[in-house]
Amino acid sequence: MQTTCSHLPSSPRMLSAGRLLLNRVLPGSTNVRFGSVSPRPVAGKTTGPWRSSRRYSAGWGAVNRAGRRSDDEPAVPPEGDDHGEARKVWTLYDPLQGSLVTRVGGEGAGEGAKNPTPRVRKPETEGGKRDNNSRAASSLGSASAWAPITARKKSGKAKVSWVCESCGATPGQWWGTCPSCQAVNTVRQFSEYESRGSVGFEVSEAVTRSWLPQGPGDLVPQSLEEVKKGMNQLEWRIPLPGHFGMEVARVLGGGLVPGSLVLFGGDPGVGKSTLLLQIAGILAEGLGSEGPARVIYVSGEESIDQIGNRADRMRIHAPGLYLYSSTDIEDILEKIRGFSPRVLVIDSIQTVYLRGVTGSAGNIMQVKECTSALLRFAKQTSIPVLLIGHVTKTGDIAGPRILEHIVDVVLYLEGERCSSYRLLRSVKNRFGSTDELGVFEMSESGLQAVLNPSELFLSENHPGSEVLAGLAVSVIVDGSRTFLLEIQALCASGSTVVRHINGISANRADMIISVLMRQAGLKLENTSIFINVVSGFKLTDTAGDLALAAAICSSFLEFPLPNDVAFIGEVGLGGELRTVPRMDKRVTAVAKLGYKKCVVPTSAEKSLSGLHLDIDILACGNLTAVINRLFRAPDP
Repeated sequence: MQTTCSHLPSSPRMLSAGRLLLNRVLPGSTNVRFGSVSPRPVAGKTTGPWRSSRRYSAGWGAVNRAGRRSDDEPAVPPEGDDHGEARKVWTLYDPLQGSLVTRVGGEGAGEGAKNPTPRVRKPETEGGKRDNNSRAASSLGSASAWAPITARKKSGKAKVSWVCESCGATPGQWWGTCPSCQAVNTVRQFSEYESRGSVGFEVSEAVTRSWLPQGPGDLVPQSLEEVKKGMNQLEWRIPLPGHFGMEVARVLGGGLVPGSLVLFGGDPGVGKSTLLLQIAGILAEGLGSEGPARVIYVSGEESIDQIGNRADRMRIHAPGLYLYSSTDIEDILEKIRGFSPRVLVIDSIQTVYLRGVTGSAGNIMQVKECTSALLRFAKQTSIPVLLIGHVTKTGDIAGPRILEHIVDVVLYLEGERCSSYRLLRSVKNRFGSTDELGVFEMSESGLQAVLNPSELFLSENHPGSEVLAGLAVSVIVDGSRTFLLEIQALCASGSTVVRHINGISANRADMIISVLMRQAGLKLENTSIFINVVSGFKLTDTAGDLALAAAICSSFLEFPLPNDVAFIGEVGLGGELRTVPRMDKRVTAVAKLGYKKCVVPTSAEKSLSGLHLDIDILACGNLTAVINRLFRAPDP
């Protein structure tokens, strides 16, 4: 749009009104020219420059406040200005510079025309003509009266993203409820400038370059045969000696893999730092055949004296164990270069940071970049890195979900506050099975391996009692380990609590109770039922359905079960008993522990007949058959 104005106002108030009018510009291309024009056309005719004056009113929505002057500023007439010849004032938007520029020039390119005077950066072309690719905005005044109109430019371009603090999802915009984890008010804005300093890749590349015998550019792809040549799988992993080490090695898949990145998580106070300090101690002590091994334990939460006091209490006296307290990743990787450690332990990943990365320690970007730097360090140097990760109130690793995708192994240390037993469970393992489970007991000298885990989950019966009402034993398989669990049930009338379930899924327990009422005919409508799994174990295996049903029947009928009977089987909605995987291994474990009878589904009787075990197999097809066979008075 082009607009031409004549008879410039001379008073400051009129100048301010005219400036207010002309500073309201359209977002599109606008050309405002000041100069002498022909008289205003007669009404009804819209020829000439006045044709676009009606359309100019549409530009009142966008106001450029950067170049507006106050009414109190005096108006300075342009030099050489008269009524016969006016000067042009140009205010242009330069898309390359991202700012407004003001120029003053003559009317034309003919003789006597003055060269335009650029106010900001880019010079004007001949005759005051502007570049067609730029946008023009209107302005009024002379070269001495108007200051440059520029936009403040940021030091770096900001990349804005929205990240959930709970699960690490990036929804792309703000949401009151996270679309991924459904957490309320956890989506936060995160801005990252492109002009930041070093990132995890640059830091690890610079620090680990001195560790490598050749530069990264000299590395070439190798065939599988070349990689496997001379590799011994039995000697490839780093062994963990002793009962404690063997229990940890079982969960890791046989030992610690060189160059692996292992993440340990768990609730506060469950024993993560104790577990890692013990692992560091046995690694420094158990590699004597290969010479003195150095293990570095770096803590960002404790001082060296505090770690040493805890190691002395745990009776750890390894000469090859070195302690260091720092939170700077670059400083840590630089200081340990002279030691050439066999294993590096970081406690914890939420307390370390990288210089140049936006945010403080524990920030989502810091956690991601620090983990990436440590991963690259581990892969290039073949030094295993053990990390400790904090957890949120929901039990997940604090930080973005990508943290668990970056590392090679994710282990969780579980345990109840009221219990001294700890379970080490594998959630992710690139070098082994995720079904393994390690059982430990917390003592004054640290964690001790439990050699017979079944004793942990079996209650202590009174020596003179051979029966106990409301108790049944089941067999579960977790990885390569077989456990015997005791399930307790209590049926009481007149209680204000309808049901209280501990250690079993509430939906699963409700289903078993409903099947007992419908298919077995038990009148449990007005009965309060309490269910508990001994030692705080979380039962998820369906093989415990039959033991749960037997415990409820025993308590409701007030008929105690013999303590030498075990139950294995899944209960269907029709009351039928279904077989579960690895029945032979379960029954074998029951027989080794001295049990005389085992109730199993009828479909599994044929597969168990060839085991030749010293145990009676009681095959039943449904719950009614189990009740008729076990819950009846003995013959006189």
